[in-house]
Amino acid sequence: MKYDYDVIVIGGGAAGYVSSKLVKGLGKKVLVVERNRLGGECSHSGCVPSKAFIKTSQVAYQLNKLNDYSLFIDNTDHVKLNGKKALDYVRKIIDLTVEDHQPQSLTDYGIDLIMGTASFLDPHTIQINEKQLTAKKFILTGGSAPFVPPIPGLDKVSYFTNENFFDQKELPESMLVLGGGAIGIELAQSLNRLGVQTTVVEMMDQILFREDQELVEILVKQLEQEGLNLLTKTKAVKVEYVDKKIHLTVEQEGQNKVIIGDQILVAVGRKPNIEGLDLEKASVKYNRKGIEVNEKLQTSASHIFACGDIAGPYQFSHMAEYQAVIAGKNAVLPFSSKVNYQHVLWTTFTAPELAHAGLTEAEARKQYGDRIQIYHYPYHYLDRAKADSNMEGLAKIILDPKGYIIGAHILGYHAGEFIHEVQILKTLGIKFTKIQKVIHGYPTYSDMIRQMGKIAFVDSIRNNFFVKLIGKLRKK
Repeated sequence: MKYDYDVIVIGGGAAGYVSSKLVKGLGKKVLVVERNRLGGECSHSGCVPSKAFIKTSQVAYQLNKLNDYSLFIDNTDHVKLNGKKALDYVRKIIDLTVEDHQPQSLTDYGIDLIMGTASFLDPHTIQINEKQLTAKKFILTGGSAPFVPPIPGLDKVSYFTNENFFDQKELPESMLVLGGGAIGIELAQSLNRLGVQTTVVEMMDQILFREDQELVEILVKQLEQEGLNLLTKTKAVKVEYVDKKIHLTVEQEGQNKVIIGDQILVAVGRKPNIEGLDLEKASVKYNRKGIEVNEKLQTSASHIFACGDIAGPYQFSHMAEYQAVIAGKNAVLPFSSKVNYQHVLWTTFTAPELAHAGLTEAEARKQYGDRIQIYHYPYHYLDRAKADSNMEGLAKIILDPKGYIIGAHILGYHAGEFIHEVQILKTLGIKFTKIQKVIHGYPTYSDMIRQMGKIAFVDSIRNNFFVKLIGKLRKK
């Protein structure tokens, strides 16, 4: 059978861009279908704008700490900040970013593009607007959208998600944030630093529940010290709009109480964009978490692949790109590749940043018991951190019984940057003690990794069987 395209990619976000360009580079005829905006959620309402917002709030925070650096303005010790227009800067950054995601960026590469909603008619045919097109292979990269929980009254009030949060013209006086995950905490801290009275409501025992508990506890102290109100073990029960205010009824330890704010932000998770695809007609199985795929990113229909947020299990742009390469190759090459999630990492861009690679301490102990080795290094040991007044933080490396890295967690300034040094060792299967041989610049933040490696190296010598034996013989 002759098809219109070798591959049709449904979705023009990070995974769609990477997979379509890879497939085209391998000599195939490709079509990308995007129903909304090229560039995906990350460019328009996720990763990039949130980091711009975080940068704005960091500048505001530093302005109010001028005294710490012996700096003064007009002989006063406090700068009065008006952060209401802070989102203007964010929108400038969004415009700058999406310049790289114009239709021409695909068409110049030889990739066809249709803006519209695609739905399957059969396993090899889709309908887009009024047109029907066929393909030998498909790659589904539709991304995800904010999940809005069925809290009574929420649908009766105006609320924000990350999709419309950056459309605000001015910041409110107060904000209620539902959800203590990465999106909720990043935006909540930024709002608080810009003068918005902010309260976070989280059902779990701790915010950022996927992170190492020891580091989260340090971060919580920092956030609360800045004035952010964190309510954990707290369930949102009802939302009402009373006297131009949001009244949120929450349950804590069996008791109900009402907290009040000008606006409410919903950040409790995300859902896959599978509505309207008519996946049943293509024999593609899915569930509430997304499209079901195997380790080759094939769906239940072997000629259809899925990657990125729509397939999970990780909803990060860097994971979408990683999966897109595998899905693209598997769709057109005679040999197949498999995903490997052993070395997933991510960063929560709070201040200080919280970077995560591998197992937490709890997960490591569950798998290895007490045979693990744990190394800590506080930021206040670093001369560079002292010079910059960035002494809040802790690095934590977890090793298996043989000395290989199974977990790395860094809370502190630029943690998201130099955790990659640990990630390289972990991914390449190099023992942690090897890092002590690598010359590091001074004074730098990444030198803490070498310092921890030196400690681990000394421990490895001390615990060596022959060294221990010699020590015992000498005692005799």
